Amino acid sequence: MADPTILTCAVTGNITTIQQHPGLPCTPEQIADACIGAARAGAAIVHVHVRHADGRPSMEIEHYRETVARIRASDTDLVINLTTGPGGRYIPSEDDPQIAAPGSMLLHPLKRCEHIAALRPEICSLDLNTMFFGSSVVINTPSNARKMAAVIREAGTLPELEVFDSGDIHLAHDMLKDGSIPNHSLFQIVLGVKYGFNASPETLAYAKSLLPRHSAWASFGIGRHAFPMVAQAYLLGGHIRTGLEDTVFIEKGVLAPDNAALCAKAARIVQELGGRLATPGEAREMLGVKKMNPR
Repeated sequence: MADPTILTCAVTGNITTIQQHPGLPCTPEQIADACIGAARAGAAIVHVHVRHADGRPSMEIEHYRETVARIRASDTDLVINLTTGPGGRYIPSEDDPQIAAPGSMLLHPLKRCEHIAALRPEICSLDLNTMFFGSSVVINTPSNARKMAAVIREAGTLPELEVFDSGDIHLAHDMLKDGSIPNHSLFQIVLGVKYGFNASPETLAYAKSLLPRHSAWASFGIGRHAFPMVAQAYLLGGHIRTGLEDTVFIEKGVLAPDNAALCAKAARIVQELGGRLATPGEAREMLGVKKMNPR
């Protein structure tokens, strides 16, 4: 019998705006409620960014702490995956590219994972991409990635390696070889970001072919590619992801009611293709992580 498929819900991100979706969860209470709703719709893992109440991205540890505490205080079992993505974005000034323009946020790598050391989640993302992204450049140097990986390892947290192009996977191979990241690290293949991996069956098959043998992996597409890539990832033997971080539409021109509705649609796709979704307990067993202890 085939292993079940793990569904991750990325409930808010830091790029989606409340102008794009007026129901975007922003406060710790709203984000926690969105995570719980996603779990009831089939998600085993929730990928968590935090925000200020007005929708601006946040990196406040107390926002993470409250969100995690609210999830843990509920009766809903979930594997928690906290982001470490914010803090690597640079926008060069038009007059002098050595000077950062408004919107830049380059932080020391240890600052980007303070909340991981403090809260010790089961999983956290570790971005390996350096690329043009929207109107800015995302910078994740190999040395910074290794510094962050060391904190993640010390916390007992499993890194989810977010890879946006082939070079990111080659960096992961080097980090596996030198022991910076554990052999059972989870790969997350990101599809559809301009100048990164194209969202197509051929590209996903190519990306999968670059992964270390027997690696656990998942994939997702952004925007209109979200649900086609759910199907494609499942068909290639990977795990899946959806959520308002990745798409605000449940079908063409129709805003998703919420994260739970996106998860329910992803669940239907897997089920109609003959699969089933993993429970949080099964996801932990498959990924080799222990249930997070409340802190």
